[in-house]
Amino acid sequence: MRQSGTVRPLARLVLPVLAEQFLGLSVGFVDKWLAGNLFVMAAPLAAVGLVAYCLTFMPVLFVVPAAGATAIVARHIGAGDVAGARRTLAQCFLVAAVAAAAMLAVSLAFGRHLVAAMGLPDESTRLASRYLAIVLPAVPAMMIIHVGVAGLRGAGHMVAGLAAMSVVNLVNATASLALGAGLWGLPRLGWDGLAWGTFAGYLCGAACVVGLLAANTGGLRPTYRDWRPDREWLVRITRVGVPAGADAAANAACHLTFLSIVNRLGDVDAAAHAVAVTIESLAFLPGSAFQVAAATLAGQFLGGRDERRARGSVGLAAVACCGLMSAAGAAFFLFSDPLAAWFAGGAGSGSPVAGLAATLVRIVAFAQPPLALLMVLSGGLRGAGATRPPMLVNLVGLVAIRLPLAALLAWPTIPLPAGLGMLEGWGMGARGAWLAMAVDLTARGLAMLAIFSRVDWTRERV
Repeated sequence: MRQSGTVRPLARLVLPVLAEQFLGLSVGFVDKWLAGNLFVMAAPLAAVGLVAYCLTFMPVLFVVPAAGATAIVARHIGAGDVAGARRTLAQCFLVAAVAAAAMLAVSLAFGRHLVAAMGLPDESTRLASRYLAIVLPAVPAMMIIHVGVAGLRGAGHMVAGLAAMSVVNLVNATASLALGAGLWGLPRLGWDGLAWGTFAGYLCGAACVVGLLAANTGGLRPTYRDWRPDREWLVRITRVGVPAGADAAANAACHLTFLSIVNRLGDVDAAAHAVAVTIESLAFLPGSAFQVAAATLAGQFLGGRDERRARGSVGLAAVACCGLMSAAGAAFFLFSDPLAAWFAGGAGSGSPVAGLAATLVRIVAFAQPPLALLMVLSGGLRGAGATRPPMLVNLVGLVAIRLPLAALLAWPTIPLPAGLGMLEGWGMGARGAWLAMAVDLTARGLAMLAIFSRVDWTRERV
């Protein structure tokens, strides 16, 4: 698997993204640590878990232009066509602007109802709604960051993307801590301080991306003519991006449905779920880094008509990531108790949230190798423009395995549709939901491995 010409480019792309993901992880750690230690009740910790899901999935509509930006920019850069890459990025921004307007309209009209539908108790729902109302005006900034960084990554400029995301994450973490706890003479805003810190991070990050593009980083500064809507380019972006966008939208809906299954178990289960997800996100550091690198290298090598190196780079990324995430899974199993206690009042607190969260982390530890395969191989296929296979795998896995199995294992009784009565469940609570998650991740990881073994994904038309 150590093929000539793939190891060095892979390392060059992975390391900056790994640093970027670490900074992103620190933001979630700060928010959940503050929620678990500045406030006495479990409600803020349960609410911040819902908020984290929403912030992860709010940019779902930007996946269409972002996927197009990464895949098509990479193809043009690989072929030596910088002007085409520049035009692609401008057209992707046009698509993203429409998506941002649509997201704002839907959120303003239905946001409170959607949060209430997630099944949290009243106080947790109120806190989550308050947080999201403060952050919502930053949606245009999110659009600039996601699409701009996707274009920079497609051009191979991972350090530029790292710079932009470093601003987002450092401002977010610092401002949230300062405003939440009232440090350095600033007012102690408590819960609202966490939200204002996130808002400030997005604004500063968007300003950084605009500055990088204005400085013509990677030759990606669009000209006036590049901004004119072009039907041919918009069709290309749509062809590549819509399956990825549908995949992201379906993932968002399914993950939020999964969250609602856990939320209906009460604040302790919801808070433990939030803590366990944050701890598990440690494994996403190598997963996300190798996923981005695989997407970029697949696109650039295929742009240069080198299918062998495209396949070799994705395979090498998957093997390396499996090794790292397997080590992360072993660490989760061994150190879940102190990690969970750190988020839920400290060691010796006897918190029921910490005890349950540690159990959840041990369950998912065994699913880290297949999760690595799922993330990296999906990224490689998307970078090649083959966005439909990952969409189908994710949709089938989440809808046919995770959601029904989670309800069956977690709830004591399951209401059947159309008033057909009740189905007896296993009543395992959050433990049952996380067992369903582990089964789903394993099945999807193996399915992606089977798809990767095919030959024709490297010949997708972009």
